[in-house]
Amino acid sequence: MTSYSVKQLAKLAGVSIRTLHLYDEMGLLKPSTRTEARYRLYGEKELLRLQQILFYKELDFPLQEIGNILNDPDFDLLTALESHKAVLNLRSKRIATLIVTIDKTIKTLKKGGTMLKPEELYEGLPKETAKAYRNEAIQKYGASAVNQSEHQLRKMSKEQLAKLSSEQKEVKAKLASLIHEDPANDKVQQEVARHYEIIRKFWGTHGSTDSQAKSYIGLGQLYVNDERFMMCDGIPQPESALFFSKAMSYFAKTKL
Repeated sequence: MTSYSVKQLAKLAGVSIRTLHLYDEMGLLKPSTRTEARYRLYGEKELLRLQQILFYKELDFPLQEIGNILNDPDFDLLTALESHKAVLNLRSKRIATLIVTIDKTIKTLKKGGTMLKPEELYEGLPKETAKAYRNEAIQKYGASAVNQSEHQLRKMSKEQLAKLSSEQKEVKAKLASLIHEDPANDKVQQEVARHYEIIRKFWGTHGSTDSQAKSYIGLGQLYVNDERFMMCDGIPQPESALFFSKAMSYFAKTKL
């Protein structure tokens, strides 16, 4: 049976040697054998497990959660592959939509124009979904608040809006990686503080004297009550939603 060294496997999978060492230390991916010189060797079983790890990472699962999934006695490789295929097909359709939207925006900006429709601010969402979200936001927060948010976002450049969206994704991923911590933990609360500042920018109220503590708590409740707001590639994340809600509520009650 063919065996692969750490260096060979790293090159084959497109990851760093340090990453494989980390996975070994975490118990996420152990080598099949170790030589007398303590060199790690990996076989076919480990290659398949690494493939699963990378698939789940691509879908933004925290490493600890990936380990729990793969170590579950009921885990079935074929079922997992079928699920990955379905999710990636959905992602490819979303990316295709994004590319069309980006092309339209580039053409508009090159002609000296600006974004023409508020829906275009809802990056990556299908038109029908964007309209539904906007209408629901108006019903919940009022047209004035929604218009203010959209007005502030339209004042941003394409690069600024992309950076803000990237920061939001980054902080949500960081919080998701802390899901097994106490929501009141300092590490968690530091990330919640970043999340709060980003949300205020999306609301168009960053820097205002009103801390909007109740609204921020309400947003956390929305994550729990409406699974659409805590979906990852079409998959609900109820555990993450509850964690986010508790952490946001604690932050609002103690810091705002």
